[in-house]
Amino acid sequence: MAKTMKAFIMKKIGEVGFMEKPVPELGPNGAIIKTTTALVCTSDVHTVKGAIGERSDMTLGHEAVGIVDQVGRAVTLFKPGDRIVVNAITPCYKCHNCQRGFPSQCGEPLGGWKFANTKDGSFAEYFHVNAADANLTHIPESVSDEAACYTTDMMSTGFKGAENADIVLGGSAVVFGAGPVGQMAAVGARLLGAGLVIVVDRISHRLKLAEAYGCDVTINFEKTDAVEEIMKLTNGEGVDSAIEAVGAQTPFEMAINCTRPGGSISNAGYHGEGEHINIPRLAWGVGMAEKTIRTLLCPGGSERMTRMLKLIENGRVDPTKLTSHHFKFDEMEKAFWMMASKEDN
Repeated sequence: MAKTMKAFIMKKIGEVGFMEKPVPELGPNGAIIKTTTALVCTSDVHTVKGAIGERSDMTLGHEAVGIVDQVGRAVTLFKPGDRIVVNAITPCYKCHNCQRGFPSQCGEPLGGWKFANTKDGSFAEYFHVNAADANLTHIPESVSDEAACYTTDMMSTGFKGAENADIVLGGSAVVFGAGPVGQMAAVGARLLGAGLVIVVDRISHRLKLAEAYGCDVTINFEKTDAVEEIMKLTNGEGVDSAIEAVGAQTPFEMAINCTRPGGSISNAGYHGEGEHINIPRLAWGVGMAEKTIRTLLCPGGSERMTRMLKLIENGRVDPTKLTSHHFKFDEMEKAFWMMASKEDN
């Protein structure tokens, strides 16, 4: 095995590039994965813009599949040559927060998110996975690397957004933001039994994709007052469930404004800017409207990933509809800045 590898890194806030790095060290419970397919995420863009503070020569990336290259002596469920996927969140499953049932918050707030946060990520020829038996998942033969890669974050996060929204069987749900997480949240709402699924965005091709994924109504908020239209669609009552999948003040407010008393607001968006998020006071019933606001960080672990893969394997969802471009690893910087600018759709 090579001693060094090529990695795509955050050099400092606002600056990215390639560098040669040592191949990660193994450890008894870990695994070294040879990367085969990876996705660029807007979270990577937030990181480079400084959303979580300065990082120096940190390998970026947290959504990847690959082939097991090495396993530690304590790893029993995986071996070199296995084709695997690993979630963006890789908890230890031993600490206080993990044992309390919040593994995404492993050790500290956001602590389950290790790749490109507290350790090098997966935009490299090789990357390290901690607690390999708990965090790796075998990919079924019928599932492509590209499809499996979406389970690492976009599917797991989007579906958890729907789960946290307490979808009512036959009830109404709205998703604000039709990016990859929002698309999967809308699919999740439909799979969980919502009778009316509404998607709000301003980009026409995203709204068309939401329709292709089976949502019932799309609203372009630049052309229509979204909250007013949602209230009309729900006979003035508001929705049972609202999902914020952008990470911005305006859609967060709209989610609260259009949710009926006793309903649920699920925040799946990454709020990458500002010091505070404000709650519209009157729509919140001056604090007494019995509206539940829940937050999430992408759930990880082999059991979660197995379930995500099962949805693909049995035709419940095809996440590859989300793919707009393919790049070689050498084109990583171009791919990154295209994600930052949203150039070419």
